[in-house]
Amino acid sequence: MYQPAHFKVTDSDALHAFMRAYPFATVVVQGADGLAANHLPVELVDGTLHGHVARGNELSCMDGAEVLVIFRGPDGYISPNWYPTKQETHREVPTWNYAVVHVHGRLRVTEDAAWLRALLERLTDRHEADQPAPWHVSDAPEDHIEKMLRAISGLEISIDRIEGKFKLNQNHPAGNRAGVVEGLHQRGRHDDAVLAELMSQQEGKS
Repeated sequence: MYQPAHFKVTDSDALHAFMRAYPFATVVVQGADGLAANHLPVELVDGTLHGHVARGNELSCMDGAEVLVIFRGPDGYISPNWYPTKQETHREVPTWNYAVVHVHGRLRVTEDAAWLRALLERLTDRHEADQPAPWHVSDAPEDHIEKMLRAISGLEISIDRIEGKFKLNQNHPAGNRAGVVEGLHQRGRHDDAVLAELMSQQEGKS
């Protein structure tokens, strides 16, 4: 990944927090027919990534393969009209702000029912936590859960290297960054409020 110094993130706590905040990842692997990308929720556990796929998925047959896991956060178009310097010099152009984390690692596939069940319980408990009446794996009939477990493969990805890139106008003066945050709040599209909050958080760290 292209990594200008302004945008490079190396703090492991920040990278791990980002991966937990945006757990729906893209897993890219070199398959027999070329590059293959699959999309699935994963969790960070003791320095490894855990997830699962249907047994028919190509990943279930790729034990030992090198993989790239991409975590994508908020993104949005940035208008030069939001920069105070544009009003002064007119020497500004549009850009796109975003935050991503890339994990390079190696895949291990498991069919262990106890491992898979523990994974599913953690995932559902985490993502059901804000529901009025959270659903638990134990709410389903045991024979149904056993059938579902036989239909999936577990994925454990050891982490060899993590790259973080938060492209949030760090190469601009503070006034321009403030103008972008204000512009995002005023526009209010899909990711704009979250992107503005991420920019404000980065501002506090600089």
